[in-house]
Amino acid sequence: VQLQASGGGLVQAGGSLRLSCAASGRIFSNYGMGWFRQAPGKEREFVGAIMLSGRTTYYADSVKGRFTISRDNAKNTVYLQMNSLKPEDTAVYYCAAVPGYSGSSSRLYDYWGQGTQVTVSS
Repeated sequence: VQLQASGGGLVQAGGSLRLSCAASGRIFSNYGMGWFRQAPGKEREFVGAIMLSGRTTYYADSVKGRFTISRDNAKNTVYLQMNSLKPEDTAVYYCAAVPGYSGSSSRLYDYWGQGTQVTVSS
């Protein structure tokens, strides 16, 4: 499956952004999806994930209550709505896909998008 992330940009602290990740090449509804991020000089970290049907999501503690993941299986797209952004959210954000159930470990995922930069200014 090919993944294309978009929607990143520069935003002030307290603002919002919505990232999109469009998938192609396979039956999207068969894939669990995850979002990860990597800040300069840091390891890639889990942001959140969504199960096949979209009814179950889970998040890293650092974004819980501020970020929301959703998916539209008809459009082969997963979204990451980011609200109340903080400077520490600045990173390159990646979407990832795995056949079946998703999880918080990056090692689970077989497919990765190219990343989209999110910069939050203070």
